Parts: sequence; structure tokens; C-alpha cells
Amino acid sequence: MVQKYQSPVRVYKYPFELIMAAYERRFPTCPLIPMFVGSDTVNEFKSEDGAIHVIERRCKLDVDAPRLLKKIAGVDYVYFVQKNSLNSRERTLHIEAHNETFSNRVIINEHCCYTVHPENEDWTCFEQSASLDIKSFFGFESTVEKIAMKQYTSNIKKGKEIIEYYLRQLEEEGITFVPRWTPPSITPCSETSLSSCKKQAASMAVVIPDAALKEGLSGDALSSPSAPEPVVGTPDDKLDADYIKRYLGDLTPLQESCLIRLRQWLQETHKGKIPKDEHILRFLRARDFNIDKAREIMCQSLTWRKQHQVDYILETWTPPQVLQDYYAGGWHHHDKDGRPLYVLRLGQMDTKGLVRALGEEALLRYVLSINEEGLRRCEENTKVFGRPISSWTCLVDLEGLNMRHLWRPGVKALLRIIEVVEANYPETLGRLLILRAPRVFPVLWTLVSPFIDDNTRRKFLIYAGNDYQGPGGLLDYIDKEIIPDFLSGECMCEVPEGGLVPKSLYRTAEELENEDLKLWTETIYQSASVFKGAPHEILIQIVDASSVITWDFDVCKGDIVFNIYHSKRSPQPAKKDSLGAHSITSPGGNNVQLIDKVWQLGRDYSMVESPLICKEGESVQGSHVTRWPGFYILQWKFHSMPACAASSLPRVDDVLASLQVSSHKCKVMYYTEVIGSEDFRGSMTSLESSHSGFSQLSAATTSSSQSHSSSMISSE
Repeated sequence: MVQKYQSPVRVYKYPFELIMAAYERRFPTCPLIPMFVGSDTVNEFKSEDGAIHVIERRCKLDVDAPRLLKKIAGVDYVYFVQKNSLNSRERTLHIEAHNETFSNRVIINEHCCYTVHPENEDWTCFEQSASLDIKSFFGFESTVEKIAMKQYTSNIKKGKEIIEYYLRQLEEEGITFVPRWTPPSITPCSETSLSSCKKQAASMAVVIPDAALKEGLSGDALSSPSAPEPVVGTPDDKLDADYIKRYLGDLTPLQESCLIRLRQWLQETHKGKIPKDEHILRFLRARDFNIDKAREIMCQSLTWRKQHQVDYILETWTPPQVLQDYYAGGWHHHDKDGRPLYVLRLGQMDTKGLVRALGEEALLRYVLSINEEGLRRCEENTKVFGRPISSWTCLVDLEGLNMRHLWRPGVKALLRIIEVVEANYPETLGRLLILRAPRVFPVLWTLVSPFIDDNTRRKFLIYAGNDYQGPGGLLDYIDKEIIPDFLSGECMCEVPEGGLVPKSLYRTAEELENEDLKLWTETIYQSASVFKGAPHEILIQIVDASSVITWDFDVCKGDIVFNIYHSKRSPQPAKKDSLGAHSITSPGGNNVQLIDKVWQLGRDYSMVESPLICKEGESVQGSHVTRWPGFYILQWKFHSMPACAASSLPRVDDVLASLQVSSHKCKVMYYTEVIGSEDFRGSMTSLESSHSGFSQLSAATTSSSQSHSSSMISSE
């Protein structure tokens, strides 16, 4: 497996020329890097005007590895080739390094660059990326990988320290300014000479990766004339080290790399709203910075947020009055670490009454709004306290907890809420203080704890009776001035006291079911069922040609074929499927057929794109630029497995696939929109679809594309 590293942007608040003077002092050897034994210059070139300087060195390293491993490998030192290309005119230095030793077994590549800060020409930016691919190493591949990563991260940490050390050394010598390069007096003949020097230097210069060019690493001799201008160091574009430390906390070099790489992947592949950096970091922490695992759960969460409009819940949803009166929870100042503090008087809350009066969905939505408010408060506190705050503290008072709270539907609702919160708000709970736990608490804990992540459980502190008032209690985590009055504190707490919900507010099971259905369907997405022989179709009328039809749908169950048709005349009014076998069981599900059976393809309507086969679990986004006005029909059709031509017996895969699709039924959730071509920000390629494969409604995370036209595919 190839290991990759990508650094944030590190900013030196010194001019580029002074940084270069400090950098050159690292050669031919650097006592601050014990493993760097020495280096020899093997090739060097300078242009006549002095603007271009390309130097190639052979570096000798004494890698800190077990003596036995060195003996087996038959080497005492490891050699690397480093090529530095300095362009004083553009004020850039590009560095490329690769291993010479064991190059047929281990492939190590590193790319670094120094550039001028785009917003301050007296500052210098530094970035680096690297890759490690161990193909074979005498059976010690895993050991070598660990040694290599350890050595590399150690040197990364020292990199900035070494430059700053030599900057101080220069200052002690009285060197605080190095003049910029200026072109010499140019004569007609020297112009020709300079042009040839540029070409020669360009041929020797390092090959800068495409990714680096996109980030703005330009230079006359080192890149194409069309390279973009450098844009470095702003949080909206790239992450710089100071920004990470200020807003995200102290991360190791590998943790920084994971964050940057996952963020870049989202920017390149995700068409929706990109999460904030601190939220991406939460998913990485929840999976111990395993990028693949973090990406999977984050993509599932992003799909869930999009389908249920969670990003807008604080602005668009008002909690029912019953919740405002009887839900005994609310925000209350902050703890000693600056985390927002949420107080929940669970023992005083009538969970049975709330479920009977509101239903499970309303309770879940209210808890989601609390979590969204928590994220917002974390951002505010980060600004107020001047340090990263990414989680909150929850204080749960259990006084009054009894067997009534163990009412089975209430516990079921609680478990579902825990499941949703754990999946979509990882690493947001910094500490949970459970106070005045009664004897019945172990019963509730036994029911709930299996659904709580191990990392989250470690943050629980449980106090029985008045133990919270003693040593190691509440005062260790919350200032005395803000301890709530109901816990013998001095601060008036405005959290509702809860109490029994009047039975007059209870609703029937049918009313609650309808209310849950209403909450489910309060989304921009619609749900549809697709059956064998009964596709689901929607009609879009286009008045102006060159309009853009966009779609976004998840294949929740089964495999479907997505088609787009055009007709000059409107089909008959929509007919809903009325077959008993095709009864809809999912909330909001429907099946509508528009194309009349007497219509003939090619005469009454035409196919404007090749069919797109979509597998269960895939999320598909795309667009189609209309060529003619008229009526466009978007169709989701049941995908039948092709018959095996070589044998009359069905294949095992076909049988298993048919068993997985119960009653030949598929389900999709979709959203479509028509916008003018001038307002469309995406590509104008027809049927340009992106398959994500991260629908939270399916365990499948694979993705594929069967589109016969231009497609963009991102898979996990």
C-alpha cells in the first residue's frame, strides 16, 4: 500500500531571499539532523543572469534502523538524490528528491516548494508532499514502513526549527536582509544568451507535479506559461500551519496530512456543501485518522444531512410548544475548558409523555437541533477563548429517574437518537457528567451502553448521590459561579423543570404516525418505488432550449436503469400504480407511469441519453443540457439481470441477486431542478453523473458507472 503525506502551508514571516540564505546553510551537512551524514554536488547549473540556479546533490543518510535489518539489507547508509531548482526572478524554489538505494524495492518521492506569500511579499510559504511504496524488502516490509514513517515525521517536525535556527545564526552575524535578484544590463546579444539559458535551465529543472501547479507553483523556467498565479495560506483555499494550530489544535504531521488529503478529496469529488475543517477532523479522530474509514462514515453523514436538510434545521424548524415546556434540557454557560455546557435534567423529564404527545421523529429532530446549536457554540467559543474548542460538555442530572423512564417505546426512541447522533456527530461530546445516579440507573445503562462508541464511553463520569460535591466532583470541571441552583449552586438555571406532560396532549397512534410521516417528507427529496414492469417517471416541461435539468438521487434498494426521454407532446395525466402487489410501504413512496403503452420509441418520444445503470447504495448526481423545448421524462426503471447465453441454467450470482430484490421492488430518493444555463455552475456535459456509493441507506460502498456518455465517478 502506498503511504502518502501532504503538509499544510507553513508560513515564515521572513523574505524569500533571507529564507534561501538560511536554507543553503543546511548543506553539505546539517548537525541538527543526525541522520544527514553529508552530501555531494553531482550537477550544477547557473544562468548567465544569475536568476536560475539548478543544483543536484547525492545525500548520504544514516537511517536509525535495527542493526540486524541493516546487515540483512547489506548496507550501512542510504543514498538519496535531491534536485533543487531556484528561480530568483519568480522567487521560487522547487525541490524534488528520490531514493537511490533499493530503488527497485522501495520507491520514495518527495516534492517541496518555497514560494512568496500571496498577500505579503515579505513572507515565505513552504509546502511538501511525499509518497512511500514498499514493493518488497526481504520479508520486512511492515518494519521498513514503520521505520520510514517514523524517520520522516521526525524530520518534518525539525524542518521549521532548523530554518529558524539558521535565521537566528544569520541575525547573530548581522545579516538581516538579503537583496532581491535584479536583472543585469541586457544587451541584444545577451538577450539571446539569456533565452538559451532559460531553455537549458528548464530542461534541467525538476518536474513539478500537476497538483503543485494547480496550487500556484509557477516559474518561467519551471512551469508552463499558463500556470496559475500562486495562492497560498488562506483557510478557504489551503490550510496553513498557523490556522491549524489556532482553530483546530496541535496535530502531528501525519494527522495534518490526513486532514489535508481528506479535505482535498472532498473538494475534488463532493458536489454538495463541504463540511468545515473542524467537522472533517472529528470524523478522522473517530476512526483514529484512518482516511478510508473516516471518509466512508463522513460520506454517509453528508448524504444523511442533505436528505433531511439538517444544515437548515435551526433556521427552518421551530420546536413544538410541548418540547419548549416539558423538555428539561438547555444550554448553560461553559465549563472550565471553555466548552459549551448542556444541562439535561433527565430524571425530571416525562419521556413517556413526550413520546406519546410528539412521536419519535419530533424528539429526534429536536435533539438534532441541539447538536447543531452545539456546533455553532463551539465555533463561537473558539473565537472567544482564542483556542480550538470542538466539543461540548453535557451534565445529566438523574434525580427522579425511576422505572417510568424505562418504558419500552421511550427506551427505543432513546436508542435511535443515540444511534443517529453517534453516526453524524462524532467526537462532539468532550465530557459527560452523570450526577445523582439512582439504583435504577444500572438497568438503563445496561440497555444503552452497547450503542455508545468506546471512545465516547471513556468520557463518562458517573456520580451517585452527593458524590459530585466531593473531591474530583463537579468543581473540577465547572466554575463554582455557574453551578446550577438545583445542584446547590449559586447560578440560576433557565433550563425548563420538566414535569408530567398532560394526557390531554397525548395523541393517537394514527396521529403520531401521520406526524412522523410529515416530518419524514419535510425534505426536498421525494421517495419512489420501482417495480419490474412498472418504472417510476416524472415530467419536466422545458420552454427555453439550453436549459439545464439537474438531478440527485440515491438508489436505496435494488438496481435501476436511469433514462431521459424527450417528447414534443405531453403524455397523458400521470397514473399511479394500483396493483396490490405493488403497494407502497415506505413513507412518501409512490410509483407514477407517464409513457403510454401505445407510444412508440422513435415516433412518439426519443431517448436523449444512453441508459445509466445504477447499483444499490449508489448516490448519483448529474445534469443534462436540453437541446429542444418540449417535455422531458426522467425514468427510473427496474434493472433485470441479463440471461446467461452459454447455459440454460441460471448463474449463482443471478439467483443471489434476484433473492436480494424482494418482490422485484426497488426504491429511490430523488431531487430534480431546472435552471438556466447561464446560472449553472457545473459542467455542461450531458448526462455528466457522479457516482458516490455512500448512501447511508445501504451498507454498500462500492460504486461503478455504466454510462455510455461522459461521466465523473468518485468511489470509496
